[in-house]
Amino acid sequence: MSARILKVLFLCTGNSARSIIAESILNRLGQGRFQAFSAGSHPAGQLNPYTIDILKQLNYPTDGLRSKDWGTFAQPDSPELDFVFTVCDRAAGETCPVWPGQPMTAHWGFPDPADFDGTEAETRAFFADLYGQIERRLSIFVNLPLDALDRLALQRRLTEMGQTLPESA
Repeated sequence: MSARILKVLFLCTGNSARSIIAESILNRLGQGRFQAFSAGSHPAGQLNPYTIDILKQLNYPTDGLRSKDWGTFAQPDSPELDFVFTVCDRAAGETCPVWPGQPMTAHWGFPDPADFDGTEAETRAFFADLYGQIERRLSIFVNLPLDALDRLALQRRLTEMGQTLPESA
């Protein structure tokens, strides 16, 4: 399975925070092995400013990041996806489009920044923790022995990964 670059789509409702962070992390961690994308069922149209701040602090490129509709990836000329992960509970409960490539899917829920209410410092700490949770899960993902797992075993492992929230920093 890993002889070619695997394409991964991260879905969220607004595509302004969690899915964008996941896209950025996987494009760094999986460079040369994975190509990540993100989209939303109801895209916000702009990125959460704290998302941009945490990514810039950690030296991620942010120029090409944007909030986009998940229909973008359900077109006939869309990239064939290998994996689709929902990272928010609302998107996981919605009816998704049909994705090209018959990708494996799993729900990997993370806390919603839109539900967080705190001071500036608390919000920045929330985003740093959120980043850490996503980064830990994706570190596990990129290190899975994809060539050694059959499709059923891999699906089981992806599902199990989503049932346990990575520990906070």
